[in-house]
Amino acid sequence: MTSAQSIQTLTGWAQYPRREAPVLRPERYRLLEKVVLADDTPLIARGCGRSYGDAALDGDGRVVDMLRLDRILDFDPRSGLLRAEAGLTLQALIECLLPQGWFPSVTPGTRHVTLGGCVASDVHGKNHHHEGSFSAYVDGLSLIDAHGQAHWLDRTKTPDEFHATTGGMGLTGLIGEVALRLKRVETGYIETRHHPARDLQTLMARLADPEYDDDYTVAWIDCLRGGRGILMRGHHAPLESLPAAWRRHALSPPARAVRSLPFDLPRGLLNRHTVSAFNALYYRANLRGGTEARLLDYRRFFYPLDTLGNWHRLYGRSGFVQYQCVLPDDTADNGLRALLARLQSAGLSPFLAVLKRMGKAGPAPLGFARAGYTLAMDLPLFGEQALHLCAELDAITLAHGGRVYLAKDACLDGDRFRSMYPRYREWLQVKRRLDPENRFVSALARRLSIPDD
Repeated sequence: MTSAQSIQTLTGWAQYPRREAPVLRPERYRLLEKVVLADDTPLIARGCGRSYGDAALDGDGRVVDMLRLDRILDFDPRSGLLRAEAGLTLQALIECLLPQGWFPSVTPGTRHVTLGGCVASDVHGKNHHHEGSFSAYVDGLSLIDAHGQAHWLDRTKTPDEFHATTGGMGLTGLIGEVALRLKRVETGYIETRHHPARDLQTLMARLADPEYDDDYTVAWIDCLRGGRGILMRGHHAPLESLPAAWRRHALSPPARAVRSLPFDLPRGLLNRHTVSAFNALYYRANLRGGTEARLLDYRRFFYPLDTLGNWHRLYGRSGFVQYQCVLPDDTADNGLRALLARLQSAGLSPFLAVLKRMGKAGPAPLGFARAGYTLAMDLPLFGEQALHLCAELDAITLAHGGRVYLAKDACLDGDRFRSMYPRYREWLQVKRRLDPENRFVSALARRLSIPDD
C-alpha cells in the first residue's frame, strides 16, 4: 500500500526555497500507477532531496517520495550490469557491491543520491573529461507516463525519449527502474596527489595539462584570493599499492564515524573573515603536504562533505544557493575572471568552491556538460543580495557562452534558460509526446515557465 498522503514543508539541500506540498510514499513499484492516476494534480518525483534548489519541490502539485523503491532486481557479477529500482541510493549500491569489486562508473560529490535522481539530473563527477556523465553508463530505464503505464527506454530503440529523460529533471515521467553498468575495481582506495597553484591561470593550465591529468581531477579554489587553489587528482588504487595490513579489507575500507550538525548555526558565522582564514589555513596545509602520492579511502576522496552530516546547516536557517556554471574552453579564462571579480566586488564569501575540467557534451538536449570548465560555489543567503548576484552571474555566464546546472539552480529565469539551452525546443517536443497534459511539473519547471510553452 502507499502511505497516507501527508502535507510537508520541503526544501532542496540548500534550504532555499521552501514549498509546502502533499507527499506520497509508495511502498512498491507496482503502486506507482495508482499514484499517478489518483487524481489529475501535477506531480514530481523526489529522492534524497539533494538537488540544491527547487527541482524536487512543487507547492502546486504532489511530490512522490521514491525512497522505498530501492530494491536491487538483478546483478551480473561478470559484466557489472545492475538493474535496480530508482530509489536505490549510491550509498546502498556501494555498500552492497564494492565488496564484490564493483563501483559506479560516474559518481557526483555525495553518495546520498538515488539512481533516479542521478539519471534525471544526468550527474557528472571528477572524471567527466574522460568518462562523460552518468547517463553514458545507463543501458536503459523504465518510465511511468501520465497514464501510469511503464515503458522501457534505451538509447537504441527509443533514443529521443531516453535522452530527453536523462537530464530531463524528472519532467518526462517517473523513473521507476534503472539498468546501470558499473566498473571493476581492485580496492576501495584512491591513490591521490595534491598540487598547489598560485593563481587561476596556473590552476586552469594544470587541469588541462596531461602531466597533471589522472582518472579523476578536481580543484579547490579560493575565490577571495584571485583563484589560487589546490589541484587534486587520483585513480583507483591497485591491490599491490596497498600496505600489507590493508589488503585484507581492500574492498571494505573501515568507515569513520560521521559527525552531524544538530542545529542551524547562527546567521553570518560564515563571513568574509572566517572564510578567508579557513582558506589560508587549507592552502598552507596543502603546501606543506607536498605532491607525494597518498592513499585515501573512497569516502574521503569522492564524498568529503558526507563526513559531516547536515553540513548545509553551516549556513544557518536562511540557507544558501549553490551557483554552478560551465564555460566553453575558448571563453573560460575571461569568463571565470569576470565571475570571480563580480563575486569580490559583491563582498559575498563562498565557503566552498570547486573547479573541474569537463569533456564534450553528451546527447541529452538538457544535459549540462560541455567541453570546458565548470565552477561551483556556495553563496550564503543574506536577504536578497545573493539572489540578485546570481542574476548578474547568470548574465556573465550567458555572455561567455556558458550555462547553469539545473540540478543546483534556484534563481535562473526562463529567458536565460532558453538561451543557455538551445536544444530546449527539441526536448519540449519529446515531453509533449510523453506528457501532453503537463502532469509532471516541479517548482523549477514553473519558475522557468515550461508549463506555459
